[in-house]
Amino acid sequence: MPLFPTSFIDELKSVADIVAVVSDTVPLRKMGVTYKGLCPFHGEKTPSFNVNPDKGFFKCFGCGVGGDVIKFVELRDGVGFSEAVKTLAARVGMPVPEAEGQKENEAAIAERESLLKMHEIAAAFYRTHWESPAARRAREDVEKRGLTAETAQTFGYGYAPAVAKDALNPELLARFPKELVVRGGLAMQRDDGRIVDRFRNRLMIPIHRESGPVIAFGGRALEKDQVPKYLNSPETPLYTKGRVLYGLHLTKTAIRQKHFAVLVEGYFDLAQLWQGGIQNVVASSGTALTPAQGRLLRRATSKIILSFDPDAAGQGAAARSSEMLVAEGFQVNVALLPEGQDPDTFVRTEGAGAYTDRLRGSQPYLDYLLDRAALKHNVTRDEGRRTFLAEMLAVAATIPDAAARDQFADRLAHKARITEDVVRQEIRKAAVRRKTELPAAVSQRAPLRPSESGLLWHLVRDPETALAALGLLEDEDFEGLASGDVLRMARALGESGAAGLPKLLSERLSEVERALVARAAAAAAPVAPAADCARSLRRMRVDRERAEVQALIDKLQSLGEAPGAVPAGPASDVELRELWERKMALLRQLEELNG
Repeated sequence: MPLFPTSFIDELKSVADIVAVVSDTVPLRKMGVTYKGLCPFHGEKTPSFNVNPDKGFFKCFGCGVGGDVIKFVELRDGVGFSEAVKTLAARVGMPVPEAEGQKENEAAIAERESLLKMHEIAAAFYRTHWESPAARRAREDVEKRGLTAETAQTFGYGYAPAVAKDALNPELLARFPKELVVRGGLAMQRDDGRIVDRFRNRLMIPIHRESGPVIAFGGRALEKDQVPKYLNSPETPLYTKGRVLYGLHLTKTAIRQKHFAVLVEGYFDLAQLWQGGIQNVVASSGTALTPAQGRLLRRATSKIILSFDPDAAGQGAAARSSEMLVAEGFQVNVALLPEGQDPDTFVRTEGAGAYTDRLRGSQPYLDYLLDRAALKHNVTRDEGRRTFLAEMLAVAATIPDAAARDQFADRLAHKARITEDVVRQEIRKAAVRRKTELPAAVSQRAPLRPSESGLLWHLVRDPETALAALGLLEDEDFEGLASGDVLRMARALGESGAAGLPKLLSERLSEVERALVARAAAAAAPVAPAADCARSLRRMRVDRERAEVQALIDKLQSLGEAPGAVPAGPASDVELRELWERKMALLRQLEELNG
């Protein structure tokens, strides 16, 4: 069995939604905090097969089989652990850190362990400098926010020195290769070859994986002219921003106990709430939530209260996060704050008790959305009502629960001043369209040509080889392919290197395109080497072009042979000769490609 890094397996299991994976095989019904269905591994008439999304495991109380999401794929597909891992990784768009052979696997594991150790050293280094005279500005910044020394210690705040003689990188370079230090994101290499610290004269905030280890940092500027205001670690083999929720390693127990999570934007929003006794909180680090982060939250709760900044950017992020969470089946509320305040400033000025009152008075997201849309459109006029209704029907189609959709219909009908039956009917139509759009779109583009599937497989499993193969193709080779847009995008993204390509590509694809890639990459092996797949696509395009040229030749010749036709002049002869030359050139290309 190939050896996968423990950190990779942990991340894969947290990202791969076990309910969604099992639902591909077993119709499930929500029963409290778990899901229930008929066991796919033995015959039964009464459901005894249970899936617990919070704990990430399944169990059949009839036949006794159980395990995590990887075990389910093993049993479902009749494959070993390695193939199950690859299938799941392809489904969620995660590159598998597996090279050919045991030595390469061990090297990948060793690298990740070294990066973890490097971040542990860095966190201790920054904490040590926190008490130094040079860190006075950083400590004052925290004190001005009303955060105590105990809170600063809880969150591991530190200080990155400004002067080169106190830099972190000499300590790291004494223990790790310089390439690894740079790859870990803690240092940068200048054009002259010098290795320098990435973080200088900044208040340092460690970012932890859910299980506890430090995997990245956020550095806050301490001078007015220092840019950017927040400098974050780049994405590394340890850290992908869209798969991490700041503070979850500390707050997940409180979230489970309270049965809901407060979602804020910033590091200090979270610290302020934590210090005020509101500890069931996580931070998105200033961006809209991703589905992977949603799956992380799902393991702790299914209810979220969003508390983003009331400015346009904050409300935009709140709307995008809410739409994703609603579509994922979360119960979402929105806690509104006064203009110009965020959770950090509100708690400082009004107190934690006043903020708790805001949480209690939070509005269901769908109600909040209806109110915002009704203000934007004049629903007293027919045109405004139609626009408002069309916008809200699109939202309604994302609500997965039929009962919740009907409740939304009642509120929508009231706002739009239309009868409830009409609105419910339109919402059901929109929901049915949404359910059928993805399968229909996939089926229209399927089946993929084997050579396309092969290239997609390599893009996920072996991006470097795939990019080399894509380099053999021209833009015209992608025309008419079901995966043409995906391959073009992969080639463009690959211009900066193969590292992280599967994730970057997945983030930019539509649902249909992601499904296309996942289906191709789920195969146990590619249909052919990547270069052979590329040559096949090129050969197909050249042959298509040859056929088009031949059709033009046939047309010109038929015109000349038709009864009563005017004899071909010199211009027609020239055109015919050029077409023959083009045809011969294409035939030579085909011979080379076939050879």
